[in-house]
Amino acid sequence: MHTILLAQALNPANLFAAMPGGVAQGLIWGVMALGVYITFRILDIADMTVDGSFTTGGAVAVMSIVAGHSAAYALVAAFIAGMIAGLATGLLHTALGIPAILASILTQLALYSINLAIMNMSSNQALSVDKYNLILTSRIIPQAILTALIFCVVTICVLYWYFGTQHGSSLRATGCNPVMAKAQGININTMKIIGLMISNGLVAMSGALLAQYQGFADINMGRGSIVIGLASIIIGEVLGNALLHKHLNFAGRLAFTVIGAIIYYLVIVVVLWLRLPSAYLKMFSSIIVAIFLAVPYLQNLSRSSFRRAGRRSSRRQAGDSK
Repeated sequence: MHTILLAQALNPANLFAAMPGGVAQGLIWGVMALGVYITFRILDIADMTVDGSFTTGGAVAVMSIVAGHSAAYALVAAFIAGMIAGLATGLLHTALGIPAILASILTQLALYSINLAIMNMSSNQALSVDKYNLILTSRIIPQAILTALIFCVVTICVLYWYFGTQHGSSLRATGCNPVMAKAQGININTMKIIGLMISNGLVAMSGALLAQYQGFADINMGRGSIVIGLASIIIGEVLGNALLHKHLNFAGRLAFTVIGAIIYYLVIVVVLWLRLPSAYLKMFSSIIVAIFLAVPYLQNLSRSSFRRAGRRSSRRQAGDSK
């Protein structure tokens, strides 16, 4: 009997039915991954603030809508709240000399209490689509996919434009070589703060979108966000390099970051479809990230091994010819 029930649960039709929801969530988290890309790849900072600022965005959005404001206003408010969180981390790091990762952890801890205060000291706040006019909702998956896709495309276009400007190039130079950037007259502390603010603004906006999609904000909704963001970046880079090789430009990297988020969530959908214990979901997430992190290293290792073998073979042939 148990086998029959399991076979019915593992019906491929159920898997395909769940895929659109995974795509929608992947696109929403893709906005968050773009924010993480700014700190992780451009500034070379491991910013743990995102676990808190993601929840901040969801909490601000829900409470703004409940208070009678529009969903668009809620998104703007969430973005500003996320920028303030990034500003706090930036000031702790640059003005007080606290290492970036520790500064972000301190901000993340503080945001837990702040997020509770935003939600009137409640760990969960509901947001019904029947009562409020939301930008997207899980009840209408196709519309949610289209809306989230528009947000991703617009975000990528804006970031591509911004990092092509002189100001954006200064930010990229700060992450690439801070010493050289400082020698060129760039205020690297200011650039770091701006980068953290933009990053956490996008993360908070993603949290606001997810809160509307799922119909509630929860104090723990941002837990593990940094893992999802890093997984999206790594998966996107591995896939982008495999498909485009040297033709992968900056816009392509941003686009593949979003694609990486979609793939990550589709993998999660498969894990849930396989009826694996939900308590192990975080472990599976870590395994997925570890696998994709190891792929570039193993590829480089295999290439270097082939090169060494080729050089040894060439030396042997040269010796034999003598």
